[in-house]
Amino acid sequence: MADQQALDEVVRFTSELIRIDTSNFGGGDCQERPAAEYAAERLAGAGLEPILLERTAGRTNVVARIEGTDTTANALLVHGHLDVVPAQAADWSVGPFSGEVRDGVVWGRGAVDMKNMDAMILAVVRAWAREGVRPRRDIVVAFTADEEASAEDGSGFLADHHPELFEGCTEGVSESGAFTFHDGTGRRLYPIAAGERGTAWLKLTAHGRAGHGSKVNKENAVTRLAAAVTRIGEHRWPLRLTPTVSAALTELAALYGVEPDLHEVDLLLDKLGPAAKLVEATVRNSANPTMLNAGYKVNVIPGEAVAFVDGRYLYGTEDEFRATLDRLTGPDVDWEFHHREVALQAPLDSPTYARMRAAVEEFAPDGHVVPYCMSGGTDAKQFSRLGITGYGFAPLKLPEDLDYQALFHGVDERVPVEALHFGVQVLDRFLRTA
Repeated sequence: MADQQALDEVVRFTSELIRIDTSNFGGGDCQERPAAEYAAERLAGAGLEPILLERTAGRTNVVARIEGTDTTANALLVHGHLDVVPAQAADWSVGPFSGEVRDGVVWGRGAVDMKNMDAMILAVVRAWAREGVRPRRDIVVAFTADEEASAEDGSGFLADHHPELFEGCTEGVSESGAFTFHDGTGRRLYPIAAGERGTAWLKLTAHGRAGHGSKVNKENAVTRLAAAVTRIGEHRWPLRLTPTVSAALTELAALYGVEPDLHEVDLLLDKLGPAAKLVEATVRNSANPTMLNAGYKVNVIPGEAVAFVDGRYLYGTEDEFRATLDRLTGPDVDWEFHHREVALQAPLDSPTYARMRAAVEEFAPDGHVVPYCMSGGTDAKQFSRLGITGYGFAPLKLPEDLDYQALFHGVDERVPVEALHFGVQVLDRFLRTA
């Protein structure tokens, strides 16, 4: 079990990492190097030999390997990203980069996404060094840049240009899993992610005939674009259940004593109450218009209009997603992928999933572990290029009045000290046996 120093360090490391502003504004505007050097220094203090790698100056990644006792076992990747989304200080109750610890809570950008997990990894590794612990299988630790944008300077760069660092890795764990989900009835659920929807950020372009705003124009690019955007925004995507989502619905139905009718999913979701939030975004593909850009003067009809759409598709449905977009955009609007990453599916009958479940249940015996699929994505997408199956497992025991999902990219992001203590203990237990 993690010692007292590990419990103290996970809180301190979370706070100190938050104080290192690694805001990722996109377009390359971020500097992760100070946080990478911080992580590397603590890994080196645990007797490891961390490697710092950059595709772009200042966009630094850290990789280190812990040798296991079983040389025949496949390796496990444990990864976390160092960048965070920006924060407007005026909107916050506490400075977003203060890392302040107040009333048993650590405040700041990255407290849950995901400098808390980075700190857990560092605390566990250092505790092992003090105890002389070696895991069963090799563990590769990676701290990445650029996850909050394209990952081109982070996990994408590592997967494409440094695959040798991940030799033998067949599975990986990272953010967004094993957190407390309170269902409003006193039950505590702990969803472990075993899948992600694919990322399909789209650029739509409508072409037309430019002209005077006072004239009749049946080839108006803005009108054509607006019609396509409306069709996309109003489209009702059909139900498509992946193995992970089907398992989640079946286990939740059993927990709540309702008929697990997967042919009437919308009715089943209604019966699950608040717990439906864990799966409702992943029973269908989605496409949400998010940005519009057209014209330069009110009395000039532009010859081109552009929109961006945040699309997400389930494992095995990319061809259907593409065909649907072709139909919805119509003949007058072109579309292309602005950014695309694959959908993921991980097995629920693996020894690794069973060990994650067991580690949570040991420290939360009153909780209920369930599988779920992430509606968004993580660096696991890029690492999947190396044949690494990804799970979401960043354990946190949270109070009922703290909305974990709302804190991602939200104002007043924070994490309780008790949650960090739980997380480092569960992560330690899992990784010792993984």
